[in-house]
Amino acid sequence: MKYKLKQKQNQRITRITESTLVVGADIAQKIHVARAVDFRGIELGKDCVFHNDQTGLTKLATWMKKLGQAHGKTDIVFGIEPTGHYWFPLAAFLKEQDIQVVVVNPHHVNKTKELEDNSQTKSDYKDAKVIADLVRNGKYSEPKLPTKEYAELRILMNLREKVADSLTQVKGRIGNWFDRFFPEYASVFKDWSGKASLMTMRAFPLPADIVTKGVRDVLAHWKTEVKRGVGIKRAEQLCTAAAASIGLTEGAIAARMELRTLLGQFDLFSEQLEDIMEQVVQSLEKIPGAAKMMTVPGVGAITVAGFLAEVGDLNNYDHGQQIIRLAGLNLTENSSGKRKGKTGISKRGRSRLRALLFRAVMPMVAKNEAFKALHKHYTTRSQNPLKKKQSIIALCGKLIRVLHTLGTKQRGYNAIEVIGPVRHFQMQQGAA
Repeated sequence: MKYKLKQKQNQRITRITESTLVVGADIAQKIHVARAVDFRGIELGKDCVFHNDQTGLTKLATWMKKLGQAHGKTDIVFGIEPTGHYWFPLAAFLKEQDIQVVVVNPHHVNKTKELEDNSQTKSDYKDAKVIADLVRNGKYSEPKLPTKEYAELRILMNLREKVADSLTQVKGRIGNWFDRFFPEYASVFKDWSGKASLMTMRAFPLPADIVTKGVRDVLAHWKTEVKRGVGIKRAEQLCTAAAASIGLTEGAIAARMELRTLLGQFDLFSEQLEDIMEQVVQSLEKIPGAAKMMTVPGVGAITVAGFLAEVGDLNNYDHGQQIIRLAGLNLTENSSGKRKGKTGISKRGRSRLRALLFRAVMPMVAKNEAFKALHKHYTTRSQNPLKKKQSIIALCGKLIRVLHTLGTKQRGYNAIEVIGPVRHFQMQQGAA
């Protein structure tokens, strides 16, 4: 089924009827402001100022229901401008009250606020009315808040990103430590995170410590836990590098403490990352179609988990194009009259989802035969060839459609279906 944005827009407009009470709310950290209008934009009643707690949310629900009864409204649509994470508890509360929550684009609120009073002033009271008007005109979208395993995945993947960033920072600080106190260390251990290297850093971190220990003692310490990969030659290289080191020698006690602290953080974040991924894999096992999505060559648990964490239940989408718009990968152009502007992606969507897809497709164009063939076709075709980065973006959309199909229909990956039977035959003929 083809996805038609115009059809979805018409459905949103017709959703607002004479019996609908449209409420717009400006969301803050502690105090919110709500105003209500009917389907023609006529404001009903007074505004409602409520706090972000149980008492405040109950006050809001009571205000809306009384206002609806007073004006003969049997349906309530509650619109908000999603500012950060402050609206999550409010949306969950209203969902329990069977009140539909929709969101409007903050960019739209900023652009249309002058239509309210022909003034560039901005206030919570004014924004609430602007949001309500956008909702009654159908300029809203229905948020798909994750539930069950999808909620678990979103929290876990957000946590994984933060822990991974912290781990990267610690690795950089350890590299900074070596640059100051033992620049020659990289000539002995190219990867300092190996087992023998970590044993060295913990037991005798400074060059002076290594020279004092000597080759035999260093090797004997390694052999207590590492049986292969390091021997007398590596120990000799380390002692030679330590003896000729140009690293700093002042502040030795503090330098040892600094490295010990950094290694403790490195161990902590590494262990946390492993624990998070174990929980991610367990959550993926409970989601239908997740295993089928991982049958795509080059797509692993991290990609599928990150994709589902941002998108949620794939059955909520009729077509992959909806997810492409959610990611901000839909094409836009700025043309007028005879002038035809350049085409680009909108970037009006989830930046984290775009980054995830881009990182996933980059190695796929080298190792996945279907995506590799499509990338070659896009960049070398006779009519309208794409630049390499443009091709990568196009393949991000292709990957979305593939994952949506595999996840919803729960079937394995088929390279011919990705390329298309006609193009696959043409490629085979060309190769022959």
